[in-house]
Amino acid sequence: MSAVNEWVVREYFETLGFLVSQPRKYIASGRQRRAEEEIDLLVHNPSVTEHRVPSDMIWDSSSLKDVERAVIGVRGWHTERFYSTTLENNPEILRFAESAPLRAAEKRLGSAKIAKILCLPRLPASGALKDKTILLLRSKEIDGVISFQTMLTEIVDGVSSNLNYEKSDLLQIIRLLKSYDLLKDGQLELFERRPRRRK
Repeated sequence: MSAVNEWVVREYFETLGFLVSQPRKYIASGRQRRAEEEIDLLVHNPSVTEHRVPSDMIWDSSSLKDVERAVIGVRGWHTERFYSTTLENNPEILRFAESAPLRAAEKRLGSAKIAKILCLPRLPASGALKDKTILLLRSKEIDGVISFQTMLTEIVDGVSSNLNYEKSDLLQIIRLLKSYDLLKDGQLELFERRPRRRK
């Protein structure tokens, strides 16, 4: 499943004009990971001239317009939300943003400022729990969080059923789903249909 998660994240960043590198193609098992093995993806946008990190914690594609380079942690547990307790009980989730992995990233991206982005399924829905989780992420120096829902929504919205995406399996699958009316565009869902009342 981790390969699918990274596939989605890779496609998302590539559609935004980023060059994406996966420093590690294997799973380190039976031993502790080395610093460079903590990084899931490295991204670089050559069209950005001045690297700026948004102040908001929850990002979408508009938040990335001034991000030149970033290190990405991909955590795709799609069965639950990420609470502060999830992060506290699983510190390895945020190891990609520690100093040793960042030094390894600098060897590929250069020594200029690197954003730290965590891609995850969902944050808590309620205000207090969500705020607590965001505070914890800020304390661990995570710059931004992008949800899989955001990434998938933006990817789906960008795919046209009239184009052939033979160079991307993911985009081609989405195109086929749209072509056969198995996947609807977000704009078509503007007015939710209400079930008819029985008389």
